[in-house]
Amino acid sequence: MLTNGRRKHEWKERIMTITILHNPRCTKSRATLNMLRDKGIEPTIIDYLENPPTTSEFKEILAKLGLGPRDVIRKGEKIYKQLELADAALSDTALITAMVGNPILIERPIVINGEKAVLGRPPEKVMEIL
Repeated sequence: MLTNGRRKHEWKERIMTITILHNPRCTKSRATLNMLRDKGIEPTIIDYLENPPTTSEFKEILAKLGLGPRDVIRKGEKIYKQLELADAALSDTALITAMVGNPILIERPIVINGEKAVLGRPPEKVMEIL
């Protein structure tokens, strides 16, 4: 069925392309996933600790977020201190390499919808890209 020259189900198809970088042990990540499901959205779920993004994928995610690596790095993790990532002289490339190599450093959840992404903190923030 066409509405204004578009198929009526296009919007639903677009919603169904939503992806969540998820840590099932994280309360905020679980809350975000449940909120999406409550809205009738079953996202593609990526357990990013088991399947971390590549460097190029993570750069693309950061671009969609409109954020830099320092904006989404978990500063409270032991590895953050061990790798001395608080050093302001470290380049974005060095931070991204550390984060991809140690995905526990990536803040979660990250929800992606097409060319937009958002950090689900608080979980309701994902509504901005739906």
